[in-house]
Amino acid sequence: MPTQCFNEMYQGETVRAPYARLEDWMHAMPTEFRQMKQAEAEALFRRIGITFAVYGEGGDPDRLIPFDMFPRVFTQTEWRKLERGIKQRARALNAFLLDVYGRGEIIRAGRVPASLVYQNAAYEPAVAGIVPPRGVFSHIVGVDLVRTGPEDFFVLEDNCRTPSGVSYMLENREIMMRMFPALFRENRIEPVDGYPALLRRTLASVAPAKCEGEPTVVILTPGHFNSAYYEHSFLADMMGVELVEGADLFVESGLVWMRTTEGPRRVDVIYRRIDDAYLDPLCFRPDSMLGIPGLMDVYRSGGVAIASAPGAGVADDKAIYTLVPEMIRFYLGEEPVLQNVPTWQCAKQDDYAYVLEHLGELVVKEVHGSGGYGMLVGPSSSKAQIEAFRARLIANPGNYIAQPTLALSTTPTFVNEGIAPRHVDLRPYCLVGERIELVPGGLTRVALNEGSLVVNSSQGGGVKDTWVLSE
Repeated sequence: MPTQCFNEMYQGETVRAPYARLEDWMHAMPTEFRQMKQAEAEALFRRIGITFAVYGEGGDPDRLIPFDMFPRVFTQTEWRKLERGIKQRARALNAFLLDVYGRGEIIRAGRVPASLVYQNAAYEPAVAGIVPPRGVFSHIVGVDLVRTGPEDFFVLEDNCRTPSGVSYMLENREIMMRMFPALFRENRIEPVDGYPALLRRTLASVAPAKCEGEPTVVILTPGHFNSAYYEHSFLADMMGVELVEGADLFVESGLVWMRTTEGPRRVDVIYRRIDDAYLDPLCFRPDSMLGIPGLMDVYRSGGVAIASAPGAGVADDKAIYTLVPEMIRFYLGEEPVLQNVPTWQCAKQDDYAYVLEHLGELVVKEVHGSGGYGMLVGPSSSKAQIEAFRARLIANPGNYIAQPTLALSTTPTFVNEGIAPRHVDLRPYCLVGERIELVPGGLTRVALNEGSLVVNSSQGGGVKDTWVLSE
């Protein structure tokens, strides 16, 4: 595993400028006070109800994601570069989706293999030929970023379907402001609390052609047993829209309606937080109890908008990810602002042979995997774990990609022993509608275990508040 990691706060013994005002705050916090504040934060999270469940696990069904009070800080200059790169990527990904469900020009040009698209499990033939409102397929793009140096940022993966975690971005800030008001008075920090209003404006801007007047927006949830249900209800509340389940909606006269105490109300935009397979039992899984029968017929006819669109997942496949720089060049005629992590595709014979030979040095991931599952971090795995994973790789090479073990940056983190560097990543949330917008910040996830590179909450990672300093 890499040992020389970029420390975002310290350059040698010198504190980097973005963190200058945090050094005194850090040293002036006695252990007892820190522990009291940590307990206060946990109590606030639990009282508000910010919990999550991990499917298949026993124990506490309402688990807290560990919250680290030490914020992560970016300068305006750093953020402007990230913002340019994220918006560029969101434009290219949406152009790709519009293309592959249409004429497939990028495939005809030989830039993307047809098999990667049309044989992809996330490709939905039922969507072929549909042009969604404003040509937008992915309305909320979560771009996972890692940093390896002062100027070096890499995209780890794209999330084009239903990227979660934005409620933590908002609540982390709220709780930090409540616990440390003086810290916010001393630092000029860009706000993130405008996100719900931006999200609602984005969703309203993609109302379908048949919409009359002010569009009615709803959030479609699988229900309170879903691990992200808190976020669904939180966003509905913050946006001032209805949170609905499939049984609350029905199709009639070529439109979607919501059952209310005052009678049926027409629905124009559905921000869905359920998977494609469960959206419409007449089109996808016939045993789905979560969707709305006939929804896809209304969608095809321009009677309702679905955000993000069915089939958007083909753009965030980890094999497709390797081709996003090519998409940027093909559709936008630009060079990528943000670079991909170098990636080996095990579906290719030469790449597969290299990965097998260097398994103990690489991070290997399932093409369709998420949440930190189905992956191998070679340098921190035992010989037995590596050999067990080797057998899975040999059985199905095309199901995996591999990447080098990057020296991810670290930020100071409060741990039981005091303050220590821990590896972090970042997920900003890019909204795509009439405009492309994102709030200055995102969800910083932190690997709380010493030396660990796995930041996912399902694997024991925590979260931090993310600051972008005003000029």
